Amino acid sequence: MKVHILDDWFDTLRSLPCFSKLADHDVTVWTDHQPDPIALATRVQAAEALVLFRERTKIGAELLERLPSLRLISQRSVYPHVDVEACTANGVLLCSNMHSDAPSYAAAEHTLALMLASYRQIPQQTASLQAGRWQSGVGRTLRGRTLGLYGYGRIAGAVADYARAIGMKVQWWSSPDGRARAEAAGETVAPSREAFFATSDIISLHVRLKPATRGLVTPKDLAAMQSRALFVNTSRSGLVEPGVLEAEIARGRIQAAVDVFDQEPLIDIRNPLLAHPNVLATPHIGYVTEDEFDLQFSDIFDQINAYSEGNPIHMINPSVWSRAEGDA
Repeated sequence: MKVHILDDWFDTLRSLPCFSKLADHDVTVWTDHQPDPIALATRVQAAEALVLFRERTKIGAELLERLPSLRLISQRSVYPHVDVEACTANGVLLCSNMHSDAPSYAAAEHTLALMLASYRQIPQQTASLQAGRWQSGVGRTLRGRTLGLYGYGRIAGAVADYARAIGMKVQWWSSPDGRARAEAAGETVAPSREAFFATSDIISLHVRLKPATRGLVTPKDLAAMQSRALFVNTSRSGLVEPGVLEAEIARGRIQAAVDVFDQEPLIDIRNPLLAHPNVLATPHIGYVTEDEFDLQFSDIFDQINAYSEGNPIHMINPSVWSRAEGDA
């Protein structure tokens, strides 16, 4: 198959063991980002399969209608960036392994790294040292602090393990089902949503973004947080109501560490989440490690091979395959 890989910005995949799985295919790797669907359609006109790098490129009707040869989109995890109805209407099968068996340890590690870097003021201390000023202030210790994890899932579970290993206390909030599962597992669940936000030294979000969870975190939630509490988001920016975090940060009362933004890539240095001294921001690198890429794209390339062999797996819109089988 003619396979086009989008948004491999650092040309990483060719150097990973998983890339050998595409040995029998004609592969083109694009190392830049093309947001314009018409321009993108021109460059990938010959593609029979598209490989997506998470949510870096949106896939909609305007693109799909211009790709008559496209038969497969292969990716991993959730797909809010893909118009599934448009895929189906254009005869394009979407395959996405939802990886229900294991967390992203890379994302969990990055969450812990943001907490440590924020509490110990590592960016500020490094900048001070490089400017010849030695120490620039006094940090705080994580041991003994209460970490509030919103969302009772696999990544949050890994973060909880890391936090407990350094002596933190952990409490949870989640959907009713998530809270029930946490309680059944013997975990500490806050008595109320208000208490969760008010009594946690650090709040970390670990919820999948879908229509029901968009805008999950409200102004009331952030206003309930303690002074100098830390809000961490390595999940999705859309989980927080638009502008709410920026407004609370502007008051100078809480701190934040974020890896996700409403607009990505975010290159406007005037954005308050990049400019405010109370925010530690990273450019959506929670999953960006060689190990995580090899794991994720091994699954993605398996989906291409399965389709090529006539036995597609992890189908999101299987009616496309059923229709193709009927036409064969």
